[in-house]
Order: sequence, then C-alpha cells, then structure tokens
Amino acid sequence: MNRQTASWTFAAACLTLAATSACTAQPEREVATAEGARQCFLASQVNGFHSLERDHVLVTVGANRTFELGLTGTCFDIDWSQRIAIRSTGGTDWVCSGLDAELLIPSPIGPQRCAVTSVRRLSDEEARAARESRRH
Repeated sequence: MNRQTASWTFAAACLTLAATSACTAQPEREVATAEGARQCFLASQVNGFHSLERDHVLVTVGANRTFELGLTGTCFDIDWSQRIAIRSTGGTDWVCSGLDAELLIPSPIGPQRCAVTSVRRLSDEEARAARESRRH
C-alpha cells in the first residue's frame, strides 16, 4: 500500500469510527506567527465533520475541539457525504493554515479534492452556533 493510500485509509477510519486512543494522541499545538499564536491540529486526529456550506466545513479533533476550514471554490459533494479524509500537503500531518491540507470527498467517479484555504479554531460557543445554524 503506498503512502497516500495508507494516509487516506487511516484518515477515513478515524472519521468513521468512534475516537480511540490511536486517533486522539497529540491533538493540537500552537505555532507562533507574526500575528500571534495560532492553533494547529493533526490531520490524522480528526474524528468528525459537519458541512456548513459547500465552501466551509467544521472538523472535530478529539472530544471537543472544533476547527472551521475554508475551501477553495465549491466542494459539491461535501454537503451530503457521510465521510471525508484530510490529506496534509505541507510535508507533515499538522494543519495550521490554508494550503496545509486538502479534503478528499468520495464520489462515484473518484475522490473529489478540495483545497483548504483557511483554518480557524472555534470556541465552544462558536461551534455550537455554527452547528445550530446548519440545522435550520
């Protein structure tokens, strides 16, 4: 199995199974930037997602950390997909900013790739409000 296939398989398993210790170790870190510290997470540690629109998705890392990911253009199948995978594009598994990752969404003609353009950690209140707005 090549590295990309192994990464896809592991990420899909983490998203479709309940969180286990293998999927929750080292859930995030802070990285210092000129603008201040920003929150990062490991792509392989994502254990759930909610689409907000076709160009934004919420991902859950660990038990209670939520990140909003902005996507390039429109990611057509994200709003009905039951699973996604996150592939890191930065050479490590860490996702800290836009262009560090892409989403892979299953499709009948092969996985659809949607580049991540922004990453923002949400507070618990922001995450609840975002999920509630999606239900209405």
